Amino acid sequence: MPVLSTLGWGPFFSAQLSEAEASSFRPARAVADRGPRLVVRSEDGEGLAVIPGRLRLAGEVPVVGDFVLLTACAPGGEPVVERVLARRSALARGAAGRATAQQVLAANVDRVLVVHGLDAPVNPARLARTLAAVHASGAEPVVVLNKADLCADPDGERALAEAAAPGVAVCVASAERGVGLEALRALVPPGCTAALLGPSGVGKSSLVNALLGTATQPTAAVREADRRGRHTTTGRWLVVLPGGGLLLDGPGIRELKLWDGEGIAPAFGDVGAIAGGCRFRDCRHQGEPGCAVAAAVEAGALPAARLETLHKLEREARALAARRSGPEAQAEKRRWKAISKAGREWTKAKRKGWGP
Repeated sequence: MPVLSTLGWGPFFSAQLSEAEASSFRPARAVADRGPRLVVRSEDGEGLAVIPGRLRLAGEVPVVGDFVLLTACAPGGEPVVERVLARRSALARGAAGRATAQQVLAANVDRVLVVHGLDAPVNPARLARTLAAVHASGAEPVVVLNKADLCADPDGERALAEAAAPGVAVCVASAERGVGLEALRALVPPGCTAALLGPSGVGKSSLVNALLGTATQPTAAVREADRRGRHTTTGRWLVVLPGGGLLLDGPGIRELKLWDGEGIAPAFGDVGAIAGGCRFRDCRHQGEPGCAVAAAVEAGALPAARLETLHKLEREARALAARRSGPEAQAEKRRWKAISKAGREWTKAKRKGWGP
């Protein structure tokens, strides 16, 4: 099988290439980040590629998981990323700073394994929030309850997770004991890219080692005081599992904060199904007459806490939307537009021999 096919290349990406690009540039996938460079893998093997300044100025910096087009490199030189292909999905979080902006952590992830350590109880509200963010990314979520060997009632915790994640697969595993690993491997078939998502201390690195069958990631014990761990992974990387699937792990991929409201509806499909019986099509389930959702809560068919979580996420989504259209966000857009324009003009001048 061609290398690119094993890395997830398919019609979605090949259709983006013009005939000229297909004959002039080499497609590759970013498998690790190295600051100003990427580790890329293509039909010609694996190596470093340079990210040019024009892509940084334009805000088009490739990340791990991206498919890119590479220029041919001179003997002894490194290829340059010519273009980043459109993403099928993107795991992102809010960037640091006052302005509302998105920072993409990984691209073209098919499935996100949301890992929770069963050395602590399942938090349904936090799980629902995470699943809403994963749905918004374009990837399919799967809940992984790790450290089952440290839990007195894993079946009870699984029931809690399933109630907070209707329609989402929930797997119970123990990287330490080798429990549930075959079910996890089946979720990452050849050509599929999966990412591990979860806070430090839930055993993501241990799961990586167990799925790979070798200790490639360092691990550390959690603190007894607060059951938190130290993130031991030092860089985002994409590895091929023995069965052919691809697994992504790395610092920063701990939590996906809500960015907009796109993922809320699929994360609360159970509430949406009940809402079909509301008297008003635009019912917000906040005291309107004939509300089927309120009736379900009163009858005990829907937990009141779940409806409260839905309302909280909807309020956050509206607040984020207002911030993105506010004066600070607009000023930030104007600033980056000016920077991008200056970068393009400098590049044109240099090509014509006018610049240094």
